[in-house]
Amino acid sequence: MSDQQLRKEAHDLDVTVWVGKAGIEAVVDETIDQLDTAKLVKVKFLRAARGGTTTDKLAAELADAAGAELVETRGNTAVLH
Repeated sequence: MSDQQLRKEAHDLDVTVWVGKAGIEAVVDETIDQLDTAKLVKVKFLRAARGGTTTDKLAAELADAAGAELVETRGNTAVLH
């Protein structure tokens, strides 16, 4: 499935993982569990998680940690596959 198709499917998804001040380490297992049962997972990065970094960087780190593909980031939200 192409990234464009995945992005289209992700458009209507609700956010199911929130990353807060505990950082991405706190949500890696949950993200992996959700990816086991769903094709796409939408992640929201709260201001407390971003600190001095960007959503793109955090999303890439979470994707690596969860063994997932980063489909896109938009604003403070990312979609993983």
